[in-house]
Amino acid sequence: MIRTRFAPSPTGYLHIGGARTALFSWAFARHHGGQFILRIEDTDLERSTEASTQAILEGLQWLGIDYDEGPFYQMKRLSRYQEVVDQLLTAGHAYYCYTSKEEIEVMRAAQRERGEKPRYDGRWRDSQDTPPVGVKPVIRFKTPLTGEVTFNDLVKGPITVANSELDDLVIMRADGVPTYNFGVVVDDLDMGITHVIRGDDHVNNTPRQINIMQALGASIPHFAHVPMILGSDGERLSKRHGAVSVTQYRDEGYLPQALMNYLSRLGWSHGDEEMFSQEQFIEWFDLAHISRSPARFNTEKLDWLNQQYLKQADDTDIALLLKKVLDERGVSIEGGPDMIQVIALLKSRVTLIPELADAALYFYQRIHVSEELRQLHLTEQNLASVKRFKELIQFVDWTVSDINECLKQTIKELAIKMPQIAIPLRVIVCGQTQTPSIDQTLYLIGREEVLARMALCEL
Repeated sequence: MIRTRFAPSPTGYLHIGGARTALFSWAFARHHGGQFILRIEDTDLERSTEASTQAILEGLQWLGIDYDEGPFYQMKRLSRYQEVVDQLLTAGHAYYCYTSKEEIEVMRAAQRERGEKPRYDGRWRDSQDTPPVGVKPVIRFKTPLTGEVTFNDLVKGPITVANSELDDLVIMRADGVPTYNFGVVVDDLDMGITHVIRGDDHVNNTPRQINIMQALGASIPHFAHVPMILGSDGERLSKRHGAVSVTQYRDEGYLPQALMNYLSRLGWSHGDEEMFSQEQFIEWFDLAHISRSPARFNTEKLDWLNQQYLKQADDTDIALLLKKVLDERGVSIEGGPDMIQVIALLKSRVTLIPELADAALYFYQRIHVSEELRQLHLTEQNLASVKRFKELIQFVDWTVSDINECLKQTIKELAIKMPQIAIPLRVIVCGQTQTPSIDQTLYLIGREEVLARMALCEL
């Protein structure tokens, strides 16, 4: 059975690159009827936080990425790492290293001066020296001195690295906490991971990890390294490109289906398909169609997708999101029109939920008419048109068609054009010059409230 995993470090939020890696790993497992495992790699004690862990879990849940096992935490598995280290020490594949940080710095400085690649020189590898008193050693892996590591990357193709390019990496720190390259090997083996799908910033780690796996006599999983995501300017995606965490996109009013769809298309494609459901993505996803080139993040494309998903979304679902934003702004919907009807009228005109809230404000509260709008649009002639319209709507049935008939009658009687009545009406009732169809807008606001707002303008 195919088993994949997502193994973030809780040193920050779930960023876009990590979310895409999780999405690809999850989709690959789901496509093949396999299992997807979540592991939290929390061995960076200085930077790992519970808040980051929760943000990662929250981000995955919001995107709809579920997992079959986990979350597993590395800091709860320290005894297992010690057990495997002891196994490597006994077999002669690892050794204690007493080199101090200061000695390492001197060593690297001398190597740089000679034009060599800075690396550990293996001084304790086969040393018979007496260990210095009071020094807690790290444990290093004995990298083979000859030969090479070759693996077939399922995205990049065959990759070969000579062992002479690798030094003896630290696999266990002096405090008993494993390093990344060791912890990930033990975890992947113990959890039966068959396919490691991760960012291509890990390509250089893979030969090291394969060497450790071979020393343990383990089967090597398949590796697929996904190219990084760049900003629109071609630079590596960072905070200066705007929102980079999944929860930030949620808070800015994007729908999870839209972000999922967009991330799916970042570096992977299925023909010319632009929009597709989660079910279609799982059915279509494969590693063969992941691009070898970095993907560029395009906010305009994401906005377009979000707009399309908003148009298609169930208005009841959108109502929950809209009410939350209005509540945060202190806007009560009590006594106002049915929110579902308001959403149906507005949603095709906006891109994000906060924009929908902006557009919905005048349905639930009276908007101050600026002096500038008064001067421009509430002229004597326009006010006369509004007064006549007000007389006509007093006693008709309050339907969209009745309101439309009153507008037509006003236009005919006063020999004016639609903008000469629609725009001043919008300014008086909504505090702005642009709204959806004026008859539908007035209908939803309600006759009593429309007349009350007219009265405020002394009409």
